[in-house]
Amino acid sequence: MAALVLTHQDLFAQLPPRARLMGLDLGTKTIGLAISDVERRIASPLETIERSKFTKDVARLLQLAQKHEIAGFVMGLPLNMDGSEGRRVQATKAFVRNLLPLTAIPVTYWDERLSTAAVTRTLIEQDASRAKRAAVVDRMAAAYILQGLLDRLASLARG
Repeated sequence: MAALVLTHQDLFAQLPPRARLMGLDLGTKTIGLAISDVERRIASPLETIERSKFTKDVARLLQLAQKHEIAGFVMGLPLNMDGSEGRRVQATKAFVRNLLPLTAIPVTYWDERLSTAAVTRTLIEQDASRAKRAAVVDRMAAAYILQGLLDRLASLARG
């Protein structure tokens, strides 16, 4: 069964109890990954996949999704600052279109504007070296994206 792209509300409505979500920060060279706890309160950086071929990248992604019993993917959507969709959004949507037939795990998008900038600023404030920042920024950006959706789902749960 092919997966679907769902709204935040629809994803929330179909999530089983105690199911994890995985956040993705799709870049041209890497894919940052983060996972939630089973209560879906906290996002934690997981791994950075060095991009090579789509099939290899997706195989690793789906391997991790199975291992961590992921019930939904939260894909960062790199909108332009004015909210318009540029080439990076088109590339992200193409990646998702190619992913959907390969899994039953649904996908929702999350506006990721400034996520990498916010994470980089935090790392600089923590005096992380440039090399350290480069090593962790993608998976931390994925956690930032995922945390945004987790906070949104918590507000939906409250009413």
